[in-house]
Amino acid sequence: MRRRLAIALLAAVASTPTPARAAYDTQWVEFPALKDFEGEPVQLSALQFRPLGSGPFPALVLLHGCGGMYTPSGYITASYRRWAELLAEDGYVALLVDSFNPRGHRTICELQKRPIRESRERAEDAYAAARWLNQQPYVGAGRIGLLGWSNGGTGTLYAMRPASRVEPAFRAAVAFYPGCGTLSRAKTPYQPYAPLLIFSGGADDWTPAAPCAELVDIAKAQSALADIVVYPGAHHSFDRVNLPVRYRPNVRNLNKPDRLGATVGEHPEAREAAIRRTREFFAQTLKD
Repeated sequence: MRRRLAIALLAAVASTPTPARAAYDTQWVEFPALKDFEGEPVQLSALQFRPLGSGPFPALVLLHGCGGMYTPSGYITASYRRWAELLAEDGYVALLVDSFNPRGHRTICELQKRPIRESRERAEDAYAAARWLNQQPYVGAGRIGLLGWSNGGTGTLYAMRPASRVEPAFRAAVAFYPGCGTLSRAKTPYQPYAPLLIFSGGADDWTPAAPCAELVDIAKAQSALADIVVYPGAHHSFDRVNLPVRYRPNVRNLNKPDRLGATVGEHPEAREAAIRRTREFFAQTLKD
């Protein structure tokens, strides 16, 4: 079932055209997950955006949110595609990894009990992708970064713990509106092993900014290189494209008494500012 679902989605998006005169090529790739899922091996799929030329290029692993990386009709969302295109145009190999469909799920936002965990599968998938990238001759050794959104942003935070580290390690990471509550309350102080930048919305009622600010303070107290940018008035998913602010009543929200409902939507000013800051951050950390 999982394999059939993944193949169906790959077929739906395989014909997605690369824009004319683009400075990159796109290609679907597959590689094994680090561990079995529910007793079965998993073959992950990912869409690679590769700059033209032989490289070697720095690379970025991209982790989608709880809604997955596809539209209901089976195409890559405009937001994730825009991010990958921008990064490829900047000279990075951008690898957008599908953590859900190879495990039999299209989305997990409305599941109260989520079988695919940020602390396990999402973090492990980041390293499975980094391992594959490290084997490609056009990727620069030791120049792989990590970028995640929401559920994938939380997975990014977990991946950057020393206890989660698997070689090849990430040189830097960015997390957009991750959930920081559990890590900020952990007995072991949070200490990312490489530079980390978090973006949060000041009006986010799904993954609030305050626990992330606390997490950054904890990390800095451990002498880690961590920072956070909070955009006033911005909601969850503020960097999305063409997503008017709306309330989603059925998504799991651990910050609500009934564990349901959250506000999502774009904030164009915050989006553009975060894009600029992200590009500057990775230029400083991955392009030396």
